[in-house]
Amino acid sequence: QVQLVESGGGLVQSGGSLTLSCVVSGIVFFDNDMRNVMRWYRTTPGNSREVVADITGDDHTTYVDSVKGRFTISRDNAKNTLYLQMHSLRPEDAGIYYCNVERDHVNYWGQGTQVTVSS
Repeated sequence: QVQLVESGGGLVQSGGSLTLSCVVSGIVFFDNDMRNVMRWYRTTPGNSREVVADITGDDHTTYVDSVKGRFTISRDNAKNTLYLQMHSLRPEDAGIYYCNVERDHVNYWGQGTQVTVSS
C-alpha cells in the first residue's frame, strides 16, 4: 500500500521560510528512475489546485512562475522523501500543500499540510 505523509506546514510571517517534507512508503525510488514524477500541489482560498513544483526521476525540476527563485523542490531517494524549501513566503503562498507521486501513470496523494502566511 502506497502512503504519502506530509509535514512541515505551519504559521510563518511574510518573508519567512518553511520546509515541507513528504515521506513515501510502498514505493522504492532509485536514482534516474524515470518511472516516477514527484510534485507539490497547493490549493489556495478562491483558487483551484495548482502544481507548485515537480521533479523527475533524473532530478529535472520545474516551477510555477510565482515561486521561481523562492522555492526549491528536492528528493532524497535513500529516505524516500520529497522536500519543498520555501523562502520569502508571501500571503498568497498560503494554502494546503499536497505531495503527489505519479508512478507508472498512477497518482498517489498525501493528506495535505496547511501553510499560513501572516502579513
